[in-house]
Amino acid sequence: MHFDLIQSLSLAGASDTPNDDRAGAAHAHGWVIDGATDLGPPGLMGARGGAAWLSGEAHAAFTAADAASIEAMCEAVAAHLAAAYAATRTRDPLGRWELPMAAFLAARLAENTLECGWLGDCVGLLRSGDRVTRFGPVREAKDAEAERAASMAEHGLGNVKKSAPILENLRVSRSRPGIAVLGVEPETMRQLEVARMPCAPGDELLLMSDGFSALIDAYAAFDATALMDALAEHGLARLGIRLREIEADDAACTRFPRFKISDDATALWLRIGG
Repeated sequence: MHFDLIQSLSLAGASDTPNDDRAGAAHAHGWVIDGATDLGPPGLMGARGGAAWLSGEAHAAFTAADAASIEAMCEAVAAHLAAAYAATRTRDPLGRWELPMAAFLAARLAENTLECGWLGDCVGLLRSGDRVTRFGPVREAKDAEAERAASMAEHGLGNVKKSAPILENLRVSRSRPGIAVLGVEPETMRQLEVARMPCAPGDELLLMSDGFSALIDAYAAFDATALMDALAEHGLARLGIRLREIEADDAACTRFPRFKISDDATALWLRIGG
């Protein structure tokens, strides 16, 4: 079996800010990467921000990956990132919050099986006939993030320039031990989540960064099945427009508490070929 690329979409959260998402597909594996927004100016990795640097390096590693299992593939990517970080960084980080981090989700085809591995909050959907199966983190993780944003609302949600209390809150959160993310430390894959499910030619796969999966999680504009139905009818471009309409209608971030009006939003639509 192999993957056929149907459509891909990647929208920056704002046109004046680099898009830190990446996505791609090879013969029998696909991936989406969501770089964690930088919480300080560039410098650790040179003139480029750490999120964009990590996403680009991880994207290159997944593009070149050739492994016998999803676990081996992810370990190879982690080893590439650790070596690239050691060779590229210009100084010691100011704190753990400055280390380049990302969420990711990767899918690999084995014989009659879809292997999936992830760290963080990227989400995938597999459609087999009339059945839609979700993989990746549960929605409750995004609910907790919304609650944290709501608790900081008095400090100005949605502002491009984050207030000092919000910036400190985000730095503390990112510095906590045991955080499950793709990073540059050798142990980054210790908390890798893995799922395996049956699949067949004709099945369809949607891989999403959390900025796009907000349609089914944070904003609940669709459930998983309805999103796959809308994808088949309208394609990714129309769904991207719907996403940004929801966010523009809540620019104050009050109906849907969040730290940014719009996040980078990326989706990859694949079909399994025989």
